[in-house]
Amino acid sequence: MGKGLASSRTKDRIGALLLLALGAGVAWAGHVYGVGTLTRMGPGYFPLLLGLLTLGVGLLLGLGTLARAPGRAARDPRPQARHGIDLRGAGMLLLSLAAFIVLGRHGGMVPATFACVLLAALADRGNSPRVALLLAVAISLLGYLVFGLGLQLQFNAFQWG
Repeated sequence: MGKGLASSRTKDRIGALLLLALGAGVAWAGHVYGVGTLTRMGPGYFPLLLGLLTLGVGLLLGLGTLARAPGRAARDPRPQARHGIDLRGAGMLLLSLAAFIVLGRHGGMVPATFACVLLAALADRGNSPRVALLLAVAISLLGYLVFGLGLQLQFNAFQWG
């Protein structure tokens, strides 16, 4: 019943509350813009949907902390060796966002998604380069199929220049 166990539970509860607040705010803002219908979506349709999904994740996280017995930490197979900010992870995540912005504008959706997912996957020290590469290929292909072909999103799959 160390301090770290109670701290983990408290952090999960705070995270759940923040997700609930964020989800409620985004859902309300989407509702205010006008939702429309499924066939004629209004400008608030996706913000409302994302807000409701965020609310759901916050609710699940909150219920998970309530269901967990006091003094039991969440199951994490990785040892907690270090405390503080993981500069490699934070740097890779920021780099993945920058790569998506630059490559999205100058290379298209597929290269931007590939680079973003690859760099974000490499931010986790538990991922090998092979796993990160396979994940990037799979997500890029799935993104192209869903957004490029399925929804015909006005974002070129490939563009040069």
